[in-house]
Amino acid sequence: MSFTWTPHRFAGGALALDVANSVVMRSDPQRRVDRYADASALEEFAHAANAHCAERDLAGGLVSVVPERRSAFIALREAIDGHFRATAAGVGTPERMAILLEAIAGTLRGAGHDPASLETATAQSALRLSASAEPDRLKICPNCGWLFIDRSRNRSRAWCDMAVCGNRAKASRHYYRRREESRA
Repeated sequence: MSFTWTPHRFAGGALALDVANSVVMRSDPQRRVDRYADASALEEFAHAANAHCAERDLAGGLVSVVPERRSAFIALREAIDGHFRATAAGVGTPERMAILLEAIAGTLRGAGHDPASLETATAQSALRLSASAEPDRLKICPNCGWLFIDRSRNRSRAWCDMAVCGNRAKASRHYYRRREESRA
């Protein structure tokens, strides 16, 4: 399957969430797609994050994960997803936080402290996000299941990206409404 790292794929609002969102349709085993299954996609992700990631304090240009560290990075991604998905659902636990902190510590020990490393930047992003005073701003898109930060003033943002998931949801409602009207 061919894809590109477009701005929509960085709708999470934080690098850590964008990394977690690299698994599409995570909750549906039949349709689940791991964008990092292709090793070159991880390198492309690092380059695209420089242009599209909401966290602009990235060290001038992220560099990809070295092949020897790929499995540790995937473990970090899964710990990020597990912790923040549970937090967004209101069922976060100290155990999930411990798993996340262990993954972050392992990443920082293994990757060194190179701020240009995608691993280091992702770990730091997860730390900033976990220290956030407003965990209620963390949401799960009802259309695609991605994690995102709701930065709207009244905390009413419903979709990760209005132009993609919001339009799909509205189009679906319109389709079913018209179908029901035609049956009546």
